[in-house]
Amino acid sequence: MDKTIERRLEKVCDWGGQALKEEAQAILELLPQLDDNFTKAVEIMYNCHGKIIVTGVGKSGNIGAKIAATLASTGTPAFFINPLDVYHGDLGVMTADDVVLALSNSGQTDELLRFIPMVLHMNIPIISMTGNPNSLLAKYSNAHIRVYVRKEACPLNLAPTSSTTAALAMGDALAIALMQMRDFRPQDFAQFHPGGELGKRLLTTAADVMRTNDLPIIPQEMHLGEAIIRVSKGQLGLGVSLTDDHQVIGLITDGDIRRAMERWQAKFFDHTVSDIMTRMPKLVLPSTKISEIQRIMNQHKIHTVLVVDEEKRLLGVVDHYACMV
Repeated sequence: MDKTIERRLEKVCDWGGQALKEEAQAILELLPQLDDNFTKAVEIMYNCHGKIIVTGVGKSGNIGAKIAATLASTGTPAFFINPLDVYHGDLGVMTADDVVLALSNSGQTDELLRFIPMVLHMNIPIISMTGNPNSLLAKYSNAHIRVYVRKEACPLNLAPTSSTTAALAMGDALAIALMQMRDFRPQDFAQFHPGGELGKRLLTTAADVMRTNDLPIIPQEMHLGEAIIRVSKGQLGLGVSLTDDHQVIGLITDGDIRRAMERWQAKFFDHTVSDIMTRMPKLVLPSTKISEIQRIMNQHKIHTVLVVDEEKRLLGVVDHYACMV
């Protein structure tokens, strides 16, 4: 291998680390740039009755597309539009209820500036994100968010690196602020991500995963020797005691049985289920979300909950394996 290439390869981690440091510093330097304009931008977007139309050209357009996706997935209707497409019919998607979020590092991008008069003609509010508060784009904006970086991470200070990272981070800041304004909750997030693991956990209910057949029912007067057999056949590590009308009155687990055997030893078989059962087991309704059941299990260090109706009649059992949807 060429000696020059070898020497350069020895430095690649240093070069990569320097780029990360410079981009991280560029993000930190955005903090002083959060001012009344940022607040005004969030207020405009929060009060928008239509859509947030994000636009930009080139690398700014790529960042804008990601910002639009983040907004849309966190409760703010948004999509990206390339200003070049506006001249070929896409202007029809815009309404007077919308808000435009325009990205341009210089604020002087020609293709974007030619799009702005159309937006102004429709009286649509404009929020701009640029590094130049004196630019034409900033001048015609209802709120201008300054995203200025001293230099790019590129050693030539030419390729958009720190500036695009800063714009992306500022877009995330807008999305997070809007989430807080909307009191956006995990359940809301799940509705926008129904195909993911989080969506499944937050939308799936006890009724969807509970076991309902061959439940190990053990009368409270049953002797523990017989109860062991019933619990073992149930393959859930537990047995449930019910009243005559199927209301839950108690629960025993493998752990309860082991502790009772250690305590009573030879006298173990003289005892009944009622002597060791938990009389207030954790009960949930069929509509209880799996995420809530997992919280209950973690909080109380248990592996199973009983699913009951409003009258506490047993409907099924959910164990921690069933929660792994």
